[in-house]
This record gives sequence, C-alpha cells and structure tokens, in this order.
Amino acid sequence: MLRAAMLPARQALIEAAQAMAARGLSAGTSGNVSLRTEEGILITPSATPYEALTPEMIPLLKPDGTYEGRYRPSSEWRFHLDIYLARPEIGGVVHHHAPYTTALAMARREIPACHYMIARFGGAPLRLAAYALFGTAELSANVLAALEGCTACLMENHGGIAVGRDVATALAAATELEVLAQQYTLSLAAGGPVLLSDDEVAAAVRQFATAYRANTGA
Repeated sequence: MLRAAMLPARQALIEAAQAMAARGLSAGTSGNVSLRTEEGILITPSATPYEALTPEMIPLLKPDGTYEGRYRPSSEWRFHLDIYLARPEIGGVVHHHAPYTTALAMARREIPACHYMIARFGGAPLRLAAYALFGTAELSANVLAALEGCTACLMENHGGIAVGRDVATALAAATELEVLAQQYTLSLAAGGPVLLSDDEVAAAVRQFATAYRANTGA
C-alpha cells in the first residue's frame, strides 16, 4: 500500500523526470532520476515513459539493493545507490543522454576550463567516468571516481550525471551541464576555447561558494 507520507516525494520525482524530458535532456525512456528519503531511494522505473508515471509506479530502493513496488528500478539503480551511500550530502541524482553531453562522452572528451561556469560543478576539468557496461558495479565505481569532489561528470560513450542537495538542484545542474557541453562543442568548431588558468578557476570556485552555492546547495 502506498504510504501517504511518501506522496510529495514521489510527485517531486515524477515532475523532475518529466521536466528532464521536456527540456530535451533525454529522449524516450533514456536517462533516470532519483531522490533520497528517510525510507530509502525513490528512483524512476525501468523502461517506462516519463509522461506515463504515477506515484504508485515509483520503486523504493533499499540500501542493500532490494526494492519495494511492482515496477523494477531503472537499470542504472546501482550508481544512484552508490552515490547516496558515498555522498551523504547528496539528495538528488539526474542521469541523462542529452545531445551535447553525450556527443562529448562519445568522443571521450572531458570539459576543460573553457568557461567560469565549470566552477559550478566544483572546478576543472569536468571529468569522464571510464566506460563500463551500463548497470554494472564497474560502471558505478568509475562514476564515483569521476564525481569525487564534484557535482557532475560525463560517462564515456554513455551520457552525463549531475547531483545536488535535492532532485530540483540536481536537475538544474544537469541542465547547466548540457548548456556547458553545448558551448564547449561550439567553441571547438570556432577554433577551440582559450582556457582559464588554474588561478582563475580557483577564484571562480571561491566566488561560487559565496555567491551561488549558498542558494543552490549544489
């Protein structure tokens, strides 16, 4: 039986997943979204169109990898769960296959210090998680390594991940990740970006800590 206390969190997850699709970050049933609750991890179900989601369809993932509900969790549940276990400050995770993010992931290009907005994710470069088969413990370990000290990463030949204090913050980060990936890709066509220095990136990170991160919780 669906617990009434969980309905707001389930609805927030559905709204984030539908917003991800509406923003063009994931086509069809690609990508996945999750959020942390006191009872476990709510995560989008496997192979289910986002527009069709209802609260009863959202699985509740437990720390041991088991779940409650009629619908199976996303095939990528493992790295969602491992992120929450390793990063207690994280309350939301968004994984998408957005066009520019995925294009860079396919080219196996990390995003260098091409724009000060890279500080929004913790600094430069924005790393690549090494390729591994989707849904595996190996991929999860690679993602955790790439996310160390950061709030986003790319995944080789796959897509991107963004995290935040809650699912709305994670979705905002995922959206900004795609914008930065687009800008970097376009700059390559214009001859390549002039990169910021380490000192300039460090100054931007400090500025974000006081002027931006306090509001976003990223």
